[in-house]
Amino acid sequence: MNRELLMLVEAISREKNVERDVVFGAVESAMAQATKKLYPGDVDIRVSVDRDSGDYETFRRWLVVPDDAGLQNPDAEELLMDARERVSDVEEGEYIEESVPSVPIGRIGAMAAKQVILQKIRDAEREMLLNDFMSRGDKIFVGTVKRMDKGDIIVESGRVEGRLRRGEMIPKENLRNGDRVRAMIMEVDLTLRGAPIILSRSAPEFMIELFRQEVPEIEQGLLEIKSCARDPGSRAKIAVLSHDKRVDPIGTCVGVRGTRVNAVTNELAGERVDIVLWSEDPAQFVIGALAPANVSSIVVDEEKHAMDVVVDEENLAIAIGRGGQNVRLASDLTGWKINIMDANESAQKQAEETGTIRKLFMEKLDVDQEIADILFSEGFTSLEEVAYVPISEMLEIESFDEDTVNELRARAKDALLTQEIAREESVDEVSQNLRDLEGLNPDLIGKLAEAGVHTRDDLADLAVDELTEITGQSTDEAKILIMKAREHWFTTATAAHE
Repeated sequence: MNRELLMLVEAISREKNVERDVVFGAVESAMAQATKKLYPGDVDIRVSVDRDSGDYETFRRWLVVPDDAGLQNPDAEELLMDARERVSDVEEGEYIEESVPSVPIGRIGAMAAKQVILQKIRDAEREMLLNDFMSRGDKIFVGTVKRMDKGDIIVESGRVEGRLRRGEMIPKENLRNGDRVRAMIMEVDLTLRGAPIILSRSAPEFMIELFRQEVPEIEQGLLEIKSCARDPGSRAKIAVLSHDKRVDPIGTCVGVRGTRVNAVTNELAGERVDIVLWSEDPAQFVIGALAPANVSSIVVDEEKHAMDVVVDEENLAIAIGRGGQNVRLASDLTGWKINIMDANESAQKQAEETGTIRKLFMEKLDVDQEIADILFSEGFTSLEEVAYVPISEMLEIESFDEDTVNELRARAKDALLTQEIAREESVDEVSQNLRDLEGLNPDLIGKLAEAGVHTRDDLADLAVDELTEITGQSTDEAKILIMKAREHWFTTATAAHE
């Protein structure tokens, strides 16, 4: 049988044009799998075939793990202290082996062995082809639609296949067998059978790469695309920055008579692209991102990472866009939450905020409305600012003398201390099951406690907008936190059902 084994290896090696050592490795793997079936549990078997004679040996082996790690798989692991009783100089991460009877090749069956070996060879060929393809460093996969697979499209490039999932296609795009397709390579998943390269035509990265191919100045480093936001197949915005004052970033991306931007649009089923000038100034960046709407004024809230953008009546619909598309894309592009409002809404909101701050100062500092209004008009909006801004800044206020400033600062510090004591007492009431919730930190727990949220159920009962108002989190972060808080509801319901 040893001679037959060598002949089998030679035949497969020539037939598949692969190295003999690769075939021997497949043989060893196939025989190890067959041997494993003779043992209970998840044992680890190694088979070693002599490349010249065809003789082979079989070993059962155990991975040596640290004593404090415990055994995850007792059938194939050994604690270090026990392993050293058998092999004195063995180290963690090494194997100890024990010779066991080999399975005769005839027991597996020559045909069955050949099928297993051929599958290993196919896997090796597939991995080799994939490695060759990926070594080229291509970011865009160019191929032909080969077939449909459960709603996904399998795209073939040479002998390599990519998978374009339904959710990564451009909506309403009708791709058929034989169509030429370009898509972004998002990841490679070797566990997927057939088509391991995951593709996307809807990802922002795909648009960025298309512009990189159309605009040489990007490849040369003269221009940079800082961010991209897409509503696939409909509209997109990209933010560009020039590293050379002689190069106009927007005009360069548009191209002569729009040739460059049109090439991208045509590839993406007519998706319109707004090209925005990137700015280090967040407010200026947001103003540019909301084009073609004209902005009247803008108020930045650093703490909530949000901006109130005021536009006149004529620009309101343009700024928001159909179905909120324009403001949504601008928000995705800039990373800021954008609130669009007209002058009346802005004035009303400002009046409410003024009233809230005035009330805070009057109550916590025990001052009249005149003093509260002076503080607000000078830019003070919190007790922390009154307590801790440099005293020289407060002394510049004409209406205040040094005694008044010192008194106001002392009262502000006392009020903050009182609030902190009350906050700590409130935090003490927070249940342990809420404290242990993944995603919460001491600051968030404190904010929740101040709002009267003391248990996991209290948090689970909140609406997303209520939680964002309490914590200042983004909508997505609030959704995740609320769903975490509700997990035990579903677990309990499932257990009761069972």
